[in-house]
Amino acid sequence: MQQIKLFEAILYVSDLKASCEFYQKIFRKAPDLNVPGMTEFIISDNSKIGLMPNNGIAKILSGNTPHPDSGNGIPRCELYLVVEDVMLEFENAIKNGAKLVSPVVDRDWGDKVCYFSDPDGHIIAFAERISQ
Repeated sequence: MQQIKLFEAILYVSDLKASCEFYQKIFRKAPDLNVPGMTEFIISDNSKIGLMPNNGIAKILSGNTPHPDSGNGIPRCELYLVVEDVMLEFENAIKNGAKLVSPVVDRDWGDKVCYFSDPDGHIIAFAERISQ
């Protein structure tokens, strides 16, 4: 396989404007792209998070899959974001209305992690490596 130059996860959302506002608060930055039908946040040198309306992706998928609206509120993916200070991200998420799923806990895989959900039920995990 060739080297992957950029990773972008695109979340299908029911309300692009509301999701854009939510992620602006979570990431503490304006989107890098915000046009009708697509919003993107660059989160590192080779990683982006995109937001696309359910109806927009449904047109592209052309009835070959269930309409994304049928899965709203169900955890359909997890964004696992490794950060420097998990408590800072935990407090920011709480302050900005993310729904708490699990508080900060030392996990047996070597990370200290908390879990939230966004307005569409997608899971956001903030993780900090545990020093050993």
